[in-house]
Amino acid sequence: MTAHSGLRLLPWVGPEGKPCYLNTDDPEGFMSRLADHIESIQLGMASELLKQAHPVLDDETANREELSLLAAQLAGALRDVLRVATSRGSDHAPSLNADAESGLQTG
Repeated sequence: MTAHSGLRLLPWVGPEGKPCYLNTDDPEGFMSRLADHIESIQLGMASELLKQAHPVLDDETANREELSLLAAQLAGALRDVLRVATSRGSDHAPSLNADAESGLQTG
């Protein structure tokens, strides 16, 4: 999914999981600044999660539940990072519906 012309893809989804867009010419407006802040938090959380993932993946004693939780958290972070990339105009960002197309459940 790519951003519609002139619309900004927001870093959250609506109640039914559908993308939300902002139509504004004011990058300093409240909603634009809120979206910037949320994107910054999402990117920071993804970075921290990646750092925490390495020890779990290197731990030969990690059990299935730990690995499953890590995989779910990484999938969620990747979804958020892809949404930020799409929002910021990356023409190379893949479809945000790829998880639906592949049957992957994210939450």
